[in-house]
Amino acid sequence: MSQTEGQSTNPTSNGNLNNRNGSNGIVYPSFASHRLRLNPSVDHKSDNYEDLHLDYSPLLFSSLERYLPPAFLNSSRDQKVNYMREILLRYFPEGERTRVQKHREYRQKIISNYQPLHRELYTIHAANFFVPSFLKAISENTEESYRNIMSEPSPGVLTFEMLQPRFCEMLLAEVENFERWVRETKFRIMRPNTMNKFGAVLDDFGLETMLEKLMEDFIRPISRVFFTDVGGSTLDSHHGFVVEYGMDRDVDLAYFSGFHVDDSEVTLNVCLGKQFSGGELFFRGVRCEKHVNTETQPEEIFDYSHAAGRAVLHRGRHRHGARATTSGQRINLLLWCRSSVFRELRKYQKDFSSCCAECQREKKERQRQAVAATKLELLKREGKTAT
Repeated sequence: MSQTEGQSTNPTSNGNLNNRNGSNGIVYPSFASHRLRLNPSVDHKSDNYEDLHLDYSPLLFSSLERYLPPAFLNSSRDQKVNYMREILLRYFPEGERTRVQKHREYRQKIISNYQPLHRELYTIHAANFFVPSFLKAISENTEESYRNIMSEPSPGVLTFEMLQPRFCEMLLAEVENFERWVRETKFRIMRPNTMNKFGAVLDDFGLETMLEKLMEDFIRPISRVFFTDVGGSTLDSHHGFVVEYGMDRDVDLAYFSGFHVDDSEVTLNVCLGKQFSGGELFFRGVRCEKHVNTETQPEEIFDYSHAAGRAVLHRGRHRHGARATTSGQRINLLLWCRSSVFRELRKYQKDFSSCCAECQREKKERQRQAVAATKLELLKREGKTAT
């Protein structure tokens, strides 16, 4: 590859490592060949990046570091940051970086002016937030401890008691307080996604740090056990929001023939309340991008009725939707958990068919046809030999 084809031309004095020798004599990889390892260095202790002013979450850098090329693991923190930033910037062209900067300014404007109602929500207080059974399972951190509190009514859909009623009440009150501030100040806010006209992005008014700890300390340990095939052990960023359903809110969440997939590797969905009827969540099987709108098989059909404080955890690619809320109001906390490592490695490792039920069926059908063709060929040969 020529230097103009994707390789940085910055001089080495600015910290970039373009095929230059390190102090230990090792030739470091160039930015033109930025790649991560397929498997992490499990014994490597990552640097802490909390004190740096970075474009991305410090947790993301610590997670990525274990996937750096072996020769790079012992280089300086600044060198590793530069290398990892070049990888991350692939996801954000200049126009996207401008959008991210504007969103950062938008978020800071909200946080500077909004006065929280319950400040204790903004940091994790595990004993006050979670039910004892959930805390015990997290403390023991084994597959057995998690299965003791969970049910798996459909493959890949985990349900368990998680949030205390008091926490649900406080978060609901905080969201209502924020919505009131929005109306009074006539501040135009961004809604959670294109599917919802109501609800709020929790990260935008100060709850980002709390939700990051929720993902890191409580959701990632579970996902490491049950969702390793989609990067469950390397979750390092999130999108946290609440959605509101009711006769005067979003009634349902159904499109693309009644279901959709999330922009996440793992999704946490917890009902906060209030009094409502209807609003069942329905699942229709895991699909890759190619097969997202394919037919649902009978064994993939599963409907789930929400209960306040009870969580549902599933792959983001698990197709789902919400039925109409027929009375009252239902508000849910959603946490889309993402893995930059998984998304980067997916570029090099093309076959992730194990995640998609339709891919698995196609693979079995090809194997069946291959076996049938082989048997037929053997029978033909035996017939010729007998003749």
